[in-house]
This record gives sequence, C-alpha cells and structure tokens, in this order.
Amino acid sequence: MVEATPTVEFFDGIYEEISGVSLRRNATTGDRVAVLLFERLQAIESFQSFRSKFSKVLRLTDSEGVITIEPSGVKFIFGGPEGDDLKQVECTLEIDREDHWQRFMDFMRRYAEANGMAYGESEPT
Repeated sequence: MVEATPTVEFFDGIYEEISGVSLRRNATTGDRVAVLLFERLQAIESFQSFRSKFSKVLRLTDSEGVITIEPSGVKFIFGGPEGDDLKQVECTLEIDREDHWQRFMDFMRRYAEANGMAYGESEPT
C-alpha cells in the first residue's frame, strides 16, 4: 500500500504548507492546543480564495483519512517596511478529547516526516 502524502487545506483544493507547530495546554481548561504556523498561504498569494469554497474548517488529510477541525482562532501577522507584508499566519486548534489529540499527533508525525520537519523543545524564555 502506498502512503498518501499528508495535506493541509483551508480552501478546497488549495494545499498549504505548515512552517511550524507549537503544542500547548490551556491552563484554565486543561485542553490541549496546537498552533500551526504558516509563513505564507497559497490561497491568499494567488487570490485563489475568491474562486474556491471556504469550508470554515481546516482539513488535514493523511493515510488514515481526513480530520476536519474548526480553528478557535486565526491570526494574521504583518511586517515589512510598510507593515503590509504577510509575515505569518497562526492557526489555533483546541483539542479537548484524548482520542482526537492522538489522531492529530499521528497526522503531525506523518506530515513532519513527509516534509522534513523535526520535533524539538523550545528554549525557555
């Protein structure tokens, strides 16, 4: 069986590339939180978002199937000399069930392996 390459989509048929991931825990609820970082979004750069259906969910697809999750927040960070260059997009996912967290982590392991990413602890601030 051939492994399917893991994909990430905000818009149907427009594949995005995760540039980083931050895993956290909500101190109040105890829910696990994943923040996916995107240095650029294909949908925005080529204005394809105007021609494609926005599903209001992030769709993560791998060899196990499709995960659909509604982000609890999406933050656009701008920079550059005029402050209007898209620097990064942060997509926050809150995951409250252990089985959903495990499935998400399985996806992330596959995505990381397929895209040359590695897990590492962040430096304490």
